[in-house]
Amino acid sequence: MLADKAFDSNAILADLDERGAKVVISQHPRRAKPHQIDAEMYKWRHLIENFFCKIKKIKRIAMRSDKTDRNFTAMIYLAAAVIHSR
Repeated sequence: MLADKAFDSNAILADLDERGAKVVISQHPRRAKPHQIDAEMYKWRHLIENFFCKIKKIKRIAMRSDKTDRNFTAMIYLAAAVIHSR
């Protein structure tokens, strides 16, 4: 599971560990016992989070003004192409 600091709690970590999930959660700086995370996987999580932040700045996508799923998906692809070309 990839997540940010909001999900860094002992209860959530114990539940995910019990389920056998690999946990990659950024840790709160004041955590008493820091746990190890996969740094490479965390870089990918950060990259994806930044992409969604950029895509939400496009008003048409943020407000979901397209009426059909096909048109909304097309706008996502168009926005991704524009972001990638920068």
